[in-house]
Amino acid sequence: MASLTRKLYRRNIAGSSFSQRLALHEEHIPETLPTNTSILIKVHAISLNYRDANILNGTNPWATKADGIPCSDAAGEVISIGSHVTRFKIGDRVTPLLDQKSITGQEQEREWLGGEVDGVLATHLIFEQETVVKVPDHLSWAEAACLPNAGVTAWSALASGSSLPSGTTVVMQGTGGVSIMALKLARAAGCKVILTSSSDEKLQRVQKFAGIGQISTINYRTTPNWDEEVLRLNGGVGADIVLETGGTASVMRSIRATAKRGTVSQIGYLGKQDAADLDGLLPLVIDRTIFLKGINVGSRLDFEQMNKLISANGISFEEVIDQKYSFDRASDAFEYLWSGKHVGKVVIEL
Repeated sequence: MASLTRKLYRRNIAGSSFSQRLALHEEHIPETLPTNTSILIKVHAISLNYRDANILNGTNPWATKADGIPCSDAAGEVISIGSHVTRFKIGDRVTPLLDQKSITGQEQEREWLGGEVDGVLATHLIFEQETVVKVPDHLSWAEAACLPNAGVTAWSALASGSSLPSGTTVVMQGTGGVSIMALKLARAAGCKVILTSSSDEKLQRVQKFAGIGQISTINYRTTPNWDEEVLRLNGGVGADIVLETGGTASVMRSIRATAKRGTVSQIGYLGKQDAADLDGLLPLVIDRTIFLKGINVGSRLDFEQMNKLISANGISFEEVIDQKYSFDRASDAFEYLWSGKHVGKVVIEL
């Protein structure tokens, strides 16, 4: 392999703004890959997650590498492989796993990119072949970069085993990346979708690309008893699956919005956490006979199963992408994400 250099950003914990917290570096790429099962990837797109901005702000609840490379989601082209690589060839379009330890989903340890270990905000990346997956051929680089976190999380929250039955009623909270990716997957599978948000403008934007009449929407600020509205919209019956992202602030309503023997997929906890909000949780879970399912992204097997559905149905995620930025404007991309004005994903293109 000819000598190469790469550009990358590292986290600067002394910074007071995103432009100061991102320090641009340039470094030499070794001419020999670190192992005979390594692959070298030329990055074409990186998608941002709320977690990435949270880490840069120093407010992430998990321990992180102080000067680590941010971000977890990237897509690119394999440009060099080790002598024992069997899963990929030069020219393959790939993306690394967010959790580098999660191959089957049974692993006891975690190693999340952009957190405990260096992430992907760079022009070139080196990974072991087992921690990388091929992406569907029809997706653009920007679309493919949205899959590792938001896509796999959405799939894990929706799928039962390896499938998502047609006719399933699904409630999605908010208009962030996970919810909008889940919307696309659910609609492709023939599910009925109910989307909640505090913004009528955002709900209208989603309806525009989803197709008016294809989804139902609820503004939970103007309709605080949104769980009752879910039942009304679904003929008096709760949803089969609720994607819950608020934590203690909203989980009780999510359970009440779920049909008996339905599933609440607990994805995150973006709202204020207060144990007092959970008074009566166990009696409600038992009464509703619901399955409370913790979601922590997903495994390589989950990722590959999702990609089969995406490929088979030719699912596009272009509408999921709100804004695109160049690599040298990475801090602007973070500022926009942090503003909360986005609907869907923010992507950096190279």
